[in-house]
Amino acid sequence: MDLNAYQRGARQTARYPDVGANPIYPTLGLCGEAGEVADKVKKVLRDQNGCFSDAVKQSLLLELGDVLWYVAQLASELGFELDQIAEANLEKLASRAARNVISGSGDHR
Repeated sequence: MDLNAYQRGARQTARYPDVGANPIYPTLGLCGEAGEVADKVKKVLRDQNGCFSDAVKQSLLLELGDVLWYVAQLASELGFELDQIAEANLEKLASRAARNVISGSGDHR
């Protein structure tokens, strides 16, 4: 699926206060959903010795979809398209790889 097509489709399901002028709501939702993903992975480490069952993978697929939905909403609120974000990210990573600074920390390395 095309990222921008997903973003447009996801936008049609957006129901929160001040859609179109509220980046805070999707930011908080993104944090919550990312936390749910992290919690499920944590429990795999704790309870399943790091083995991801098909059921857990399916559950994570759904949670990652929720993360993607909130990313799409935040992007829309800020006037970005998902394709634009993906391209900028790949360019940033390629630049870091070319300069041999792909590992390390800091946004501007």
